[in-house]
Amino acid sequence: MQTVILEFDTRVIEINEYFSFLESLVNETTKLATLRDDSKYEIRKIDQDLAKTLKANGFLLLYNLIESSMRNAVKAIFDELEEKRVSYDSVTVEIKKIVLQNFKNRSLDNIHTKITNISIDIISAGFRSKDLFSGNIDREEITNTARKYGFSYDTDYSKTKHGKSLYGIMKNRNDLAHGNKSFSEVGRETSVEDLLKIKEEVIEYIRQILINIDEYLVNQEYLKT
Repeated sequence: MQTVILEFDTRVIEINEYFSFLESLVNETTKLATLRDDSKYEIRKIDQDLAKTLKANGFLLLYNLIESSMRNAVKAIFDELEEKRVSYDSVTVEIKKIVLQNFKNRSLDNIHTKITNISIDIISAGFRSKDLFSGNIDREEITNTARKYGFSYDTDYSKTKHGKSLYGIMKNRNDLAHGNKSFSEVGRETSVEDLLKIKEEVIEYIRQILINIDEYLVNQEYLKT
């Protein structure tokens, strides 16, 4: 999980830099300079349509952070089980159900060579991280995932609003990805001020969920009592 959290922090730095640049452009503390034919620069205000597109891009960056972080975190759970050679018999009922469902979704031709000790190898043999959260992750999906695996989904509401903004981010991302809305349409619907607030809440929400998963692994809460 430390690697997962480190990658999360790296992505957060990139996002903060982007949003800081976006804010300065919209507030005109940073302006665009265009090189004219006479080799002199002309200072220009940012075009409003371009500002809308840049805001829409912000939703893509935030969704990328959410999905990649949660996918890496769930993978870290399976990596932990595999590394510690945890047996199927020793995990919680919830984990057993996940393992069996993963196994059911895989072709036997692809996994039989991975199994030498079935009680241990069955846990990781059917797992594929690429099958997780394919464009559908919001607060409800994270909550359901937490319940399935047994880690906490509780966060500090005053800082995270319990991830209520995730649904809007997911919807905007999917509208852009599938061409349901243009970048200009998506960017028009949210002010920079609101977008910055959403960013802070989402980053803190995902950070606290990752901390919950880290504690889950440290305390080996995947083991049955």
